[in-house]
Amino acid sequence: MDVKGAVVLVTGANRGIGAAFVEQLRNRGAAKIYAAARDVDAVDVDGVHRLQLDITSASQIEAAAAAAGDVQVLINNAGISTGTALVTGDEATIRREMDTNFYGPLRMIRAFAPVLGSNGGGAILNVISALSWFTLPTAGAYAASKAAAWALTDSARLELAPQGTQVVAVHMGMVDTDMVSGIEAPKIAPSDLASAALDAIETGADEVLGDDWAKFVKSGLTLDPKTRYEQILAALGA
Repeated sequence: MDVKGAVVLVTGANRGIGAAFVEQLRNRGAAKIYAAARDVDAVDVDGVHRLQLDITSASQIEAAAAAAGDVQVLINNAGISTGTALVTGDEATIRREMDTNFYGPLRMIRAFAPVLGSNGGGAILNVISALSWFTLPTAGAYAASKAAAWALTDSARLELAPQGTQVVAVHMGMVDTDMVSGIEAPKIAPSDLASAALDAIETGADEVLGDDWAKFVKSGLTLDPKTRYEQILAALGA
């Protein structure tokens, strides 16, 4: 579908990848942009519709779906990374990460699927991660939540196909945002990732491998777990 002239809702729109999506949507001529964030005062962009939204709040999601009944494209971008291990980490923190990165997009899809269906089908774009395909000792909670988000995306694609809704998974390695500001590694610009993701909507693609890292990790999925992990460590220089 064409982004030009479309009505789009972006979660986590106040910074990083979310802000890049808003900028790219404006450049491509989106008719209306709902910029959703927990702190709407942090959305400093003219010409957008600011929307108060914490994706862990069922009541706020319900209110957003009621307020944005004209949405044709839903971009599930909001997420967190706590650096929590699964075996030894704080269980409440693990649950918070899963609630944000998996249940948040799930609730958004469930709330907006009827909206998209009534508006012609439209598209859903889920910002996931290459960490949906591998993990590290300090990233267990994040990787588990993103693996679940990948499965959610594939399932939603099948379930929503009858109503004509395109569902896109976006995978990437390091993006130059606050989340990874303390890590020295090659990073792609948020604008480049957002542009590639919107290209997928316009070309009808189901998946975006946003950088070389995502392509490298996915290429190793056929390897046994030990070999795959060793290759990733070698690529990281560890």
